Amino acid sequence: MGKKYIVKSDHGERQLTKSKNLVGLKSADTTDLSDKKYVDKKFHRNLGGFEVVRLNKDDKEDLDDALDKVRGENEIDLGTHVYYVEGSDRPLVPNGEVYIVFKEGLNREEKLLVLNEFNLELLEDREDGSVVAKVTDKSPNPIKVADALSQISLVEFAEPDMDTYLDEYEYSTPLDSLFSHQWHLENKGLISDANYRITRGADAKVTAAWKALNSLGASNITIAIVDNGFDLSHPDLKRKIYKPFDFWNQSSDILQGDPNFTHGTPCASIALASVNGSGIVGVAPNARFMPLSGTSFSDRGTEDIFNYVINHGADIVSCSWGTTDSALRPGRRKVNAIAKAAAQGRNGKGCIVLYAVGNDDLDYVSYYAEHPDVIAVAASTSKDRHASYSNRGRFVTVCAPSNGDWPLIAARAWWDEGTTLRGAGDLKYWADGRSRGNRYKHFGGTSGATPLVAGICALMLTANPSLTAKEVKEILIKTADKIGEPYEYQNGHSVKYGYGRVNAERAVAEVFRRKNGGTDQANTDTRGGTTTGPVIIRPDKPENPDINTNPKPPVTIPSVSGSGQGVFRFSVKNEPLTGYSVQVGVFAQYGNVLIHAQKYEAQFGEPILVSINQLRGQTVYKVLVGSETQRSGANAILTRLRKAGIAGFVRSIESLK
Repeated sequence: MGKKYIVKSDHGERQLTKSKNLVGLKSADTTDLSDKKYVDKKFHRNLGGFEVVRLNKDDKEDLDDALDKVRGENEIDLGTHVYYVEGSDRPLVPNGEVYIVFKEGLNREEKLLVLNEFNLELLEDREDGSVVAKVTDKSPNPIKVADALSQISLVEFAEPDMDTYLDEYEYSTPLDSLFSHQWHLENKGLISDANYRITRGADAKVTAAWKALNSLGASNITIAIVDNGFDLSHPDLKRKIYKPFDFWNQSSDILQGDPNFTHGTPCASIALASVNGSGIVGVAPNARFMPLSGTSFSDRGTEDIFNYVINHGADIVSCSWGTTDSALRPGRRKVNAIAKAAAQGRNGKGCIVLYAVGNDDLDYVSYYAEHPDVIAVAASTSKDRHASYSNRGRFVTVCAPSNGDWPLIAARAWWDEGTTLRGAGDLKYWADGRSRGNRYKHFGGTSGATPLVAGICALMLTANPSLTAKEVKEILIKTADKIGEPYEYQNGHSVKYGYGRVNAERAVAEVFRRKNGGTDQANTDTRGGTTTGPVIIRPDKPENPDINTNPKPPVTIPSVSGSGQGVFRFSVKNEPLTGYSVQVGVFAQYGNVLIHAQKYEAQFGEPILVSINQLRGQTVYKVLVGSETQRSGANAILTRLRKAGIAGFVRSIESLK
């Protein structure tokens, strides 16, 4: 490994090391660089717009010198070094952007002075005071820029935007049992062509939901599948494509045929494969298919994806990929991009965003699935048990049928090479040696479970297209079937199954019930009202709750659904708008506020402040730790938080108004 750099982010400091072998190259005309004499081997065709390659060079030749030579080639537009973050073996490629969070109180002119110091181009000056800038020909490389910016007293932190590959959550092993019928739609207890017994009823109740709807779903509901490797000629997908886009080549012409990428085709088919007299049927076969190719770890790539779904009418966004690499936790820009889609998509009703929890057999989920606005999907089996590979944890929302006992069946891309471990010809897609057609294969993992739930969401929107994204998540939670052992659930939630295995029939019935005037008394808040400014709520545990009686505009506090259920004692007081505190999070769900407030109060013994605000028509909750008269006191709290691994920043309480 090469030279080391320190960069700061929402998650503290990270050490980056320059690769001694790999570089990123961007061609001026998207030329394939594989056959160029200066390329020894290509590793990835698109990370942050660069192809990651190993250069042909002498053992004694310095990589910097070799890269400089290649930058002089006519077809090369840009060249960059590749980096690794400490504790991870994934290559990171900077795309030239730097995300800068300034200290509070700076005006635009002061920010521009900082940017000019490093010859940076201003791309976006955001409402929260942060800035997105881009390096120019006169700037140092973005890693050095971010490092230098973080040393300036006016800057809270500066983070270079970097891209890497993400895990695709397909679970396939040569030892898995295989499957020949779509038991996940309706499980009758037997795989007939293999004479294999499964558990009757261990399914998602999809066929029953179709009967309740008296249809296979609406044709004006759009499911965006964000992935790589879409076979747009597949008979189950080709007649339903709607507003496709490839983020790697910035075109509606999605690249196909690369054997390294086949994952998107089976994922899409599970959600929405057409009824056409042959092959398989998706959960929502009438839904429109928005293929979005080009997954990206980069901040810019993530923002582009979620801005696209907002601007082009996606109702549901299914993502069967992510990362459990602790060195690559999504930062503030990614978190905000997902939150924006969940709040602003569907003309303000919110895009329904789903992420797979991952297949690592870990006691925590993919970091993307932790997002409070996301439906985090785990996997259960054809015997209604936890799929052993499926990650666990408190962020699991629901589970859905996939492999682990008997797998799913899904469409496959025409260029999918299968595996030689499963035999020759078509049999390499079918481990039990029974070919079921040359355009299909067995599939599974949380990759299969996630689009299955996406299809159920489309059926729910068929029953009532006015549902908000929050309501869809709430109904999925409320109507899920508790599978596994009763002792595995605490307050209705299991770390394995979430709130249970999805039940499409019950979910659709609940949508109809609410649409027809039914109310859920247990989850109804009758107080009403909206905030006209910040209200500070101080969670406390006094013997006699002290409720401030000064007249104030009524505050809507949503009922606690999902994580954070329970009974809590409060002392609600107005906080003087003076002094300083440390902001540690912004949440869209009140249940998460309760969890974090209780945790931080117990851990640090400091008062917890909650500021309730309206942001673009959505209620958001800012959680802060401590109340100090001097900034130095808040800085001391921030130091304690950071030592505990909690990111935050000091802000004046007055700025919350």
